[in-house]
Amino acid sequence: MLAKVRSGKTTAKRFGHLPLMLAMIIYGLGNLTQAAENRSTSVQSSAALAACNGSDFQTSLIASQMTGTDARAYWLSARLIRWPGLAATARVSLYSSSNGQLQLSKGKKVEAADTAFRLKEETAAPDATLAERFSFAGTGPTYRLDQLSHKQLQALLRHQLLIVAEDDNGNVIDFTGLQIAGTLDDIYRAAAHFEQFGVRIAKNLSKHQTAFNLWAPTAQQVSICIYPDGKSQADAVLPMQFDDNTGIWHGSSPKLLTAQYYTYLADVYVPGKGLIRNRVTDPYSISLTTDSRRSYIADLTAAALKPAGWDRQTITDKVKNQTDMQVYELHVRDFSINDHSVRPAFRGKFLAFTEAKSNGMRHLQALSKAGLTDIHLLPVFDFATVPEAGCQTPAIQGAADGADQQKMVMQYANVDCYNWGYEPFHYSAPEGSYATDASDGASRILEFRKMVMALHGTGLRVGMDVVYNHTAGAGQTPYAVLDRIVPGYYQRLNNAGQIERSTCCDNTATENRMMAKLMSDSVLLWARHYKIDSFRFDLMGHQPRQVMEDIRARLKTETGHDIQLIGEGWNFGEVANNARFVQASQLSLNGSHIASFSDRARDALRGGGHGDSGNGIVKNQGYINGLIYAPNALADKNKNPVELLRTTDMVRVGLAGSLRDYKMLTWTGQQKRLEEMDYAGQPAGYVSQPDEVVNYVENHDNQTLFDINAYRLPADTSREDRARVQGLALATTAFSQGIAYYHAGVDILRSKSMDGNSFNSGDWFNRLDWTYQDNYFATGLPPEKDNGRFYPYITPLLANPDIKPSPQDIAFTRDLFRDLLQIRASSSLFRLTTAHEVSQRLHFYNTGASQNPLIIAAHLNGDKLPGAAFQNLMYFINISPHIQELRVSAQSRHQYMLHPVHMQAQAADKRIAAQARYESVNGQFVIPARSAVVFVEKLMKSDAAR
Repeated sequence: MLAKVRSGKTTAKRFGHLPLMLAMIIYGLGNLTQAAENRSTSVQSSAALAACNGSDFQTSLIASQMTGTDARAYWLSARLIRWPGLAATARVSLYSSSNGQLQLSKGKKVEAADTAFRLKEETAAPDATLAERFSFAGTGPTYRLDQLSHKQLQALLRHQLLIVAEDDNGNVIDFTGLQIAGTLDDIYRAAAHFEQFGVRIAKNLSKHQTAFNLWAPTAQQVSICIYPDGKSQADAVLPMQFDDNTGIWHGSSPKLLTAQYYTYLADVYVPGKGLIRNRVTDPYSISLTTDSRRSYIADLTAAALKPAGWDRQTITDKVKNQTDMQVYELHVRDFSINDHSVRPAFRGKFLAFTEAKSNGMRHLQALSKAGLTDIHLLPVFDFATVPEAGCQTPAIQGAADGADQQKMVMQYANVDCYNWGYEPFHYSAPEGSYATDASDGASRILEFRKMVMALHGTGLRVGMDVVYNHTAGAGQTPYAVLDRIVPGYYQRLNNAGQIERSTCCDNTATENRMMAKLMSDSVLLWARHYKIDSFRFDLMGHQPRQVMEDIRARLKTETGHDIQLIGEGWNFGEVANNARFVQASQLSLNGSHIASFSDRARDALRGGGHGDSGNGIVKNQGYINGLIYAPNALADKNKNPVELLRTTDMVRVGLAGSLRDYKMLTWTGQQKRLEEMDYAGQPAGYVSQPDEVVNYVENHDNQTLFDINAYRLPADTSREDRARVQGLALATTAFSQGIAYYHAGVDILRSKSMDGNSFNSGDWFNRLDWTYQDNYFATGLPPEKDNGRFYPYITPLLANPDIKPSPQDIAFTRDLFRDLLQIRASSSLFRLTTAHEVSQRLHFYNTGASQNPLIIAAHLNGDKLPGAAFQNLMYFINISPHIQELRVSAQSRHQYMLHPVHMQAQAADKRIAAQARYESVNGQFVIPARSAVVFVEKLMKSDAAR
């Protein structure tokens, strides 16, 4: 029911605070509808132009009387509101103020309200969908709001709103704001079907040559600032009209505004701030000017934005099944900033990939020839943390174990040209710092496409690392976009209405319909307009499985072919254990054909884990760097040898693709499915199919493999053996069922001089040397902030000249990696597509309680398997510093020979051809120290013909 408005101020006094467009709103229920009918009135042009060109991105129109942002109540749907924790006996009302002037104090009556609605407690349970969506919110009374029409509800959502519990005298007992995502999703559900967000340019004569569409259902007014270029002041302001059905504001110009720029002016009520006029870029921006200040107007299908031959290019068909993927993860700037064979203007840029004769491109060409299928680029969308003009690169020098380098890097960290880029500013626009001219919106589009085309030309597919789980900013901050357009909708909120930050930054709420749509639309744009072949989702476990499955299906429908989705399925934060929805996390993706990174074999091989602290960074040895069999100086000499058996089994889990139902004889002597084996309290086997797992031992996060081995291998390990150990780790990835994933430089012993978190460590700690002369170990102590606690262990390592590899060691690992790529590509036995095939064709020998854990032996049966190339295949991984002999009686009387790659004149590890052997009479195999060896039995001619 409508309650009498209580106010300590006169209506005239309140109108005196309002801008012209708000003065049209008459207080009271009936005029909520009138307000809705007048919201298409344009902001006065002079004030609007001033806001378009002002130095501040925000203008306070009317300051709120209350600065709190508490929002403990949930507006579940258009008519239902839940207030968790409230005593159900209280009288509850919803108060509003169109200009944010509500004044509330406990024990007093509400002041300065425009309207108040008494809420009736709802006794019926909400429907199953609502109950599931808001199950995390906690218990409390639910109230029904029936008094308003649909249009009145829409108008109310543009106001300051507080839900209030009162006593019988109308005095405030408690009050809070509302989380509005549920009701916006309900009222404006039609918006999810709109396909023209952002700027659109008509392709035929029309009175609407250039159109703009923005979802801003809580905005009181929106206009468009038009700028002739990236620097000049706005010369026009276009009005926008509100669509009651979708919550979308539409605006247009009869002119073709191609190559001009725009921003929006959105007048929105911001909790704790008041009515704010935000100048904001388009969340659907396709390009921008320098430092993302203005959105760019263009048609991505225009010929002028396409390189010659763009629409006719051929993309490799190497990946017929998801398990065919062999991926190389690469940062755009890392790739070329240190490559002097690239022209200076292209170094660190998209266009470096077009230099076909550069050292870096020759490296990628060689990898492609060996069997690599995909380049996955670290963030290349528009991110917030690198100045796009005037960034500075310091000159750095210092001793191998010196601190001067990291001091200089950190001094320039916020003004240099480097960052990994995990701070999304605009999801669907290329990053400007990678373009030769960030001020020109066309340059980054065209140059990004040239990069993609160049990589496709080398036979490599292109994948993107995408980061939809958080934004670079939220609230009224310079890097906020979404939250300044629809405050409180796009970010995930806790039970007090504050933004969750478990990802590192301001989390997004991809469970909300329009955030999910933004993510889906963005992924489709990259696939459709930039020919991106696959996507890696950062912290994918913070997103709903259903949303990810919908994206996968949509990509297939819209593009006509499969586009692979992989991601980090880590289970943590406010969404952990499916607290808010069924996550796209490791344990929840079974049957989705969406792959998650597996930490099972990764941690077993490297030792320790992400949380290593103190001397654990040294003592927590893993399978390849000495656990039990080659203890380092800090290793626990009393560690139970069973730990090596357990760890060896975990490596086998990885080799078997972490498949739930795969059976294996474990170190306990028991036959178990992999899901019955324990991994830190979770099932070791967790995927249903091999295309749902990504196998790796190094990526951009944490220490490189070379650096973690520098910590954990015994100090007297030779350079040559350090290179061999690197190769052993790479072999486990190459031999594992699932997707093979490698970090750029892992094949050339890449070091970050022990930096465990180089996201903002500049070029100095992230360099790559495509001349293969240096791996950049011992180039100074890494930045103190993230690594200082390990300085006592790092300093002597950097000072030890025997650890740093020679060019010969680097070349050995480079060539060994290419051998492994060739071996994996040579047979579909390493790339089986179903769990059934893995169970039928993969068998481990030398298992159980009496195993020799220093050598892993596996058989793959190629009978009648398309692409197998071999009737039988045996692979061995010998981590021991000594030759190992293993008798496999079941494989006697065969005609095994070394894999042809091992026998090539250019094979990296000459010891294999010289020392490895098979004795048919008894099934005896001899494997050189610290080597990975493959024996094959060729198909019969009749089988080969098939």
